[in-house]
Amino acid sequence: MQTGLKTEAQIQAMRECGKILATIYDDLKKYVRAGMTELEIDAWVEGEIKRHGAEATYKTSEVNFPNAICISTNDEIVHSVPTEYVLEKGDVVSFDLVITYKGMKTDSAFTMVIDEQPTGIKKHLLNVTERSLYAGIDAIKGPVYTGDIGAAVEKVLNDGKLGIIRDLVGHGVGLEMHMPPDVPNYGRKGTGVLLKPGDTIAIEPMATLGGEKIVTDTAGDGWTISTRDGSLAAHFEHTVLITKDGAEILTSL
Repeated sequence: MQTGLKTEAQIQAMRECGKILATIYDDLKKYVRAGMTELEIDAWVEGEIKRHGAEATYKTSEVNFPNAICISTNDEIVHSVPTEYVLEKGDVVSFDLVITYKGMKTDSAFTMVIDEQPTGIKKHLLNVTERSLYAGIDAIKGPVYTGDIGAAVEKVLNDGKLGIIRDLVGHGVGLEMHMPPDVPNYGRKGTGVLLKPGDTIAIEPMATLGGEKIVTDTAGDGWTISTRDGSLAAHFEHTVLITKDGAEILTSL
């Protein structure tokens, strides 16, 4: 199964799209601070997307999300609609963004602690979740099964004794925001769908300091997904291109 046949021009457009997304994130990390509302940040992100000549994919008819970016705070995992909530020092906040450029899409996410260097359990949550993302990417040595990626992610999260969000998965991306195949954050080597050079996927481990159960629509907005037990969550994601001998991260500078 391919994640959609793409021309060289389309792959190059994804490279450019990914660089724009990474640049917005680099600037966002410097911009965000305690005292801002999620809606203020959303408006800033939307302005940056337009400034770079890209489009906020979430606000297109393909998705119909009400805002430009998902901002998930503390026990919220993903898909959270920005609100008037005022960020506080020490909040654990995940940002998830998809943009479209020259008709192609890239998807990336990261988690940060507001106005302080992470320490203790927050540092552990963020470091292990991000490390699991890169373990999944490092598992790609050329053609690869989705189970190979999932097994690598799962091992890091299990070793770190974090809860693995199994009900939410990575996916193909490029021509559309969500394309086959699913890329779970768990699995067995040599199983699943065989990915081939030219495929583009989003790998996105989500983990918690507690259990693995989720609750949907927790904010009554039809979107927000949170941890059932109220534990803190983290989310890291890159769009990657499968190459003949490895993987190219498209959403990094």
